Amino acid sequence: MIMFQDTLDGITAEHLRGFFVGWPDPPTPETHYQLLRHSQHIILAIDDQSQHVVGFVTALSDGILCAYIPLLEILPGYQDQGIGSELMRRMLARLHDLYMIDLLCDVELQPFYAKVGMRPATGMMFRNYARQSGASA
Repeated sequence: MIMFQDTLDGITAEHLRGFFVGWPDPPTPETHYQLLRHSQHIILAIDDQSQHVVGFVTALSDGILCAYIPLLEILPGYQDQGIGSELMRRMLARLHDLYMIDLLCDVELQPFYAKVGMRPATGMMFRNYARQSGASA
């Protein structure tokens, strides 16, 4: 079973092995841990059997108008199980009071992001026009 959490509680670099497949010069698990530690928002997908992280999404935000989702990744053996969709659903729910939520992705990934409510632009974007003047305090 997959569990979700929004903190690094109980997570070490050892729980982060296997990510960034295909990157010419991928971050080490230690760097990945620091990346997560310094991200404003994280949501992790954890295999409850192994206790290893099998997916994650990060977001950076000014907390007033905008957020950017730089990374969403699922380990290859866990793809096509709805984990990425659930991570995005949870992150978008967390950021719902903001005017804009943007990310960039390859064209072939746009249908995935469209399924969670994003629209194609130069990258991909979400605009909450009801919050265009700023999120309520």
